[in-house]
Amino acid sequence: MRAAPPSSPKVSARMSRQTNRDTGAELAVRQLLHASGYRYRTHYPVPGMRRRKIDIAFTRAKLAVLVDGCFWHGCPEHATSPKANAEWWRQKLDRNIERDRETTAQLLAEGWTVMRFWEHESPDAVMHQVAATVDREKADRRKRPTERGNR
Repeated sequence: MRAAPPSSPKVSARMSRQTNRDTGAELAVRQLLHASGYRYRTHYPVPGMRRRKIDIAFTRAKLAVLVDGCFWHGCPEHATSPKANAEWWRQKLDRNIERDRETTAQLLAEGWTVMRFWEHESPDAVMHQVAATVDREKADRRKRPTERGNR
């Protein structure tokens, strides 16, 4: 992708303050999960991919939770298209969406369950969906015979 034409200093300053990890939505979900007794890893590397991270990873359950920002990941309800440097931004945002698809496909190929949420979704509702999935995986693991149990 070619470099974007220079933006105004005001826009450049605002964009440089954008976080790509520990966003408000992600922190809210993590806080609720932790308060409910769930333990997880944050910014866990995606197996088989360089420079890709899982926002919230339950490694034993192989559950990847990703909380996507509406602007950066193309939310169908809230995505906007910048007017300045419109073509450059369109290419950048389309590439982000493609990268999300690649990451999801890789995680599925590695045997992970992938849950993606939008930043505008209720942290409480997200936490409950994630907790139900983790609990279901724990129950399934208890039912599976272990190596020692098969002797």
